[in-house]
Amino acid sequence: MSNIPEVRPSVELPPEVHVVASRPEEHPWRISLWQIVRFSIVGAINTSIDILTLNILLWRFPTHNANLLLLYNSIAYIFGALNSFALNKYWTFKHKQAISRSELLRFAFVNIIGILCNDLIIWSVANFLHPFIANTLLWANLSKGCAIVGTAAVSYFGMRLLVFTNRDLSSPALTVTARTTKAFAGKHNTTGNDFHQVRSELNGGKISIKHSLSVIMPAHNEESVIAATVHDVIDALSTWLEDFEVIVINDGSKDQTRAIVEDFTTIDPRVRLINHPVNLGYGAALVSGFESITKDLVFFMDSDGQFDICDLARFFPFIDEYNAVLGYRIDRQDTWVRKLNALGWKLLVRFVFGLHVRDVDCAFKLYWAKFFHEHRLETRGAMINTEILYKFTRAGYTYTQVGVRHLPRHGGKATGAKPAVIARAFREMFVYARKWHREEHG
Repeated sequence: MSNIPEVRPSVELPPEVHVVASRPEEHPWRISLWQIVRFSIVGAINTSIDILTLNILLWRFPTHNANLLLLYNSIAYIFGALNSFALNKYWTFKHKQAISRSELLRFAFVNIIGILCNDLIIWSVANFLHPFIANTLLWANLSKGCAIVGTAAVSYFGMRLLVFTNRDLSSPALTVTARTTKAFAGKHNTTGNDFHQVRSELNGGKISIKHSLSVIMPAHNEESVIAATVHDVIDALSTWLEDFEVIVINDGSKDQTRAIVEDFTTIDPRVRLINHPVNLGYGAALVSGFESITKDLVFFMDSDGQFDICDLARFFPFIDEYNAVLGYRIDRQDTWVRKLNALGWKLLVRFVFGLHVRDVDCAFKLYWAKFFHEHRLETRGAMINTEILYKFTRAGYTYTQVGVRHLPRHGGKATGAKPAVIARAFREMFVYARKWHREEHG
């Protein structure tokens, strides 16, 4: 291997590919055991989110006021409901149609009916059992248990028959359209000619950056896209800067990601590989990269090919005025599950930490490296972006925000919506929010 292009995939895709998949017939009253199991798991997750959110609110803003407690409970219930909608729609009932207003209204209606049924059942059972059970604790818990079971049945059939029922079963086939990144960029160019101007100036060598730059790229099982992504980064930076380094952190990949990056390191000394033998988490990968930077500026982006490095050119004019330039995704190309989870997380982060950032977890950000030399990062999961921004703003640093394109994923597999990843993020939020609050206030 003697040059970079040899490790870059060169497969040309047609501008548009149609895939036709037959849709299995489904009866609305048919009950699947695994569907009930999935529904039960979602219910347990929702309850955990509800309780955790409520306790975070009570810890952050203690109160003995019943009305305020009711408000906290409502906020916590909404977070659980958002998660319930996403997981039940796309996982429990496998309902792939786009979200509609009528679907949301039906979902709200079923939840209201569920609350009313819960109150009615617990009141009826409590009155029935009162003459027979003298123990107050046993009487109350039996009544509550009956209410939970009854409401779960109402919720399941409401979701199954009213909210997420497939109404278009007569359609013989489902057509899925897949477009290349090039076609997507042309169709969704939301900022006029700016993106095309950036690329033309890049090709003409008109953009010149006086600062040195470290690029951090976490990677986990990205063998299908990592070569093209690294190649594009090197190609762009070679035109813009005289001094840069690309640090790829292989976070326990089980495919050929490590080997592909090692090929780059043998032919270009500006590319460095940090290897985690096992998967330590997104935050741990970023921290390993931050601890290895040697340049003036540090920029990090994902290795999955969902960002275009050319968008970074529009960040540089701001970096001498601000301490950071934060990207936010334009027309985010993710599933509704990830979008809803991201919305709930964003609102919770805003409430707990007071961060008013448009896209907290957008993996396309440019900082002065000085911040990472002076501040120790503690989280190792998906909380890492929240921690960086919290400590960054607390230290008095400034930032501006710039929109960037978000492209469809063409390889690899997203892991951010895995229950284990979400649970770790909530755990880190609860632990470190409390820790940082104590450190600030004694």
